[in-house]
Amino acid sequence: MSKPIHRVKLDGFEISATPVTQAQYKAVMGAKPSYFKEKGHKDAAELPVENVSWNDAMVFCEQLTKLAKGKYRFTLPTEARWEYACRAGTTTPFNTGENLTTEQANYDGNYPYLNNPKGKYLEKITPVGSYPPNGWGLYDMHGNVWEWCMDWYGKKYYDECKNKGIVENPAGPETGSRLVLRGGSWGNYGLRCHSANRSNFSPDDRNGDIGFRLVFVP
Repeated sequence: MSKPIHRVKLDGFEISATPVTQAQYKAVMGAKPSYFKEKGHKDAAELPVENVSWNDAMVFCEQLTKLAKGKYRFTLPTEARWEYACRAGTTTPFNTGENLTTEQANYDGNYPYLNNPKGKYLEKITPVGSYPPNGWGLYDMHGNVWEWCMDWYGKKYYDECKNKGIVENPAGPETGSRLVLRGGSWGNYGLRCHSANRSNFSPDDRNGDIGFRLVFVP
């Protein structure tokens, strides 16, 4: 997790209510790379796309921006934007409070946060919006699929930010070899779904628990 707690200042932005779905990805890119298919869901329309690299996600954003013909520009959220959206004004470990149950998010309930009761383990992704939204109407910010962010990963980046006071629109290190993911996934322990938890992968890495959501600006 990222420690210590720090404050940042962000310009306004809009973020998609759910991760990008398999049907949305296919509509833009012509194909979908996902491992998971859900019986009864036409073309897995409601499942989040997964098995996408950071580079795949960026190509999707570029193509969608072209299709929008200048009306919107689509991109990935910065890490700071992602956490701000996830928390929805909360300061607790999860936007659900001090605990995250498997009735609130899709993760491995055999390993709950701290000493909380165990829950379900579905061993697969679930359709977007299957669990209650956070206080700002955003779904699946905890669990289901990891979500790519724009930032290069820097282990000490936010420690350095704290030393500078309130940083405006932090965007991560200028260079790096690995990029940030947030939110945890269907296969992770409760701790990994913490609002402040960070992971990192190479730009070409793909996995059956990695997806993304969009930020869009006029």
